[in-house]
Amino acid sequence: MKNFETPSLPCSNTSPSSILPLMRTLIFAFLGFVLLGSTACNPKPAAPVSPYATAIDSSRTWVQDLVASKNFPGAGVAVSVGRELIWSEGFGYADIASGKTIDPAKTLFRVGSISKPYTAAGLARLYEDGRIDLDTSVYVYVPDFPKKPFDFNLRQLGGHLAGIRHYKGDEFSMNQYFATVTEGLDIFKNDTLLFEPGTQYTYSSYGWNLISAAMEAVTDEPFLDYIQTAVFDPLDMKQTFPEYSSNTYPERVSFYMQSADGQNEIAPTVDNSYKWAGGGFISTPEDVVRFGEGHLSAGYLQEATLSMFTTSQRTADGVPTNYGIGWRSGTDDKGRYWYGHSGGSVGGTSWMVVYPEEEVVVVVLVNLSGADFDDIQLKIADAFIK
Repeated sequence: MKNFETPSLPCSNTSPSSILPLMRTLIFAFLGFVLLGSTACNPKPAAPVSPYATAIDSSRTWVQDLVASKNFPGAGVAVSVGRELIWSEGFGYADIASGKTIDPAKTLFRVGSISKPYTAAGLARLYEDGRIDLDTSVYVYVPDFPKKPFDFNLRQLGGHLAGIRHYKGDEFSMNQYFATVTEGLDIFKNDTLLFEPGTQYTYSSYGWNLISAAMEAVTDEPFLDYIQTAVFDPLDMKQTFPEYSSNTYPERVSFYMQSADGQNEIAPTVDNSYKWAGGGFISTPEDVVRFGEGHLSAGYLQEATLSMFTTSQRTADGVPTNYGIGWRSGTDDKGRYWYGHSGGSVGGTSWMVVYPEEEVVVVVLVNLSGADFDDIQLKIADAFIK
């Protein structure tokens, strides 16, 4: 530490009135020197390191390696713990040609079948309000739907147990606008059921078309309006929208598919208005995390309702389906329970996974058809579980 000499006082023949101001000046100067030295020797402590710093660093490396090894155009990741956003980051490009990067708070991806939990949330609110019965015949709500040899209900539809078929032919790449939910039923309404309802599990996005038609009948308002006010608004999902092919979205990614030799090419133009409820929404990684946070425990939904919708149903002979009503469920390699949903769309692949006991939500969105995640969503979740 630097030493300072005290300045000498004036000689004895100086008057007392002139000495006092000088003494004050000298004292203040000395105190300033002391304080300066104290600051130099005692710098401010460094900001505390996040308890999740290692998890973030590891996860960042894993995502970077996955994007590079699989040649993904881009990816957006968001993670929350205890309903607090801990990490969100973009990788690669929202648009390769322009070099536009990804902002997890703003960049819009096709979330595909994560739309099903969105719709399930609205259905659950109607159930809690006593406005809809999950076990009543679907024909009570949609009487114009062509009669089938067997009756079935909304619980079976929501769990892919009703026998409604999935896409066939080029339907997945459809580029036709459907003005109403009811029009979307025309695609499959005259087809026979695949099996007697309840006896088998066969995944079907079209079953959710029928669910949304029932919801419209109960609420007497368009499905998209109801989902906005019952789901997106309460969960503060300001960056989640139905994707209209006629609209421009400045923050939306470009959509890609890969050629046989692994090169990224612009995906064909599609119109997802035929399947809002099962796969028609666009969203940001952070908005999907907010949705997951709303389903960690009771709050947005009652505990019994949340458990019913996320717990696996069973076929008539008792085989678990690992699917509730709009939610997949399972356990990871350490035996920890999770529920969530994946999504596949033209130019988009997605995963949302919710660990209710550990209060961890992980979302990974990619702007590529059929992207192979190698279960990275579970790997990231494991890193953030203490």
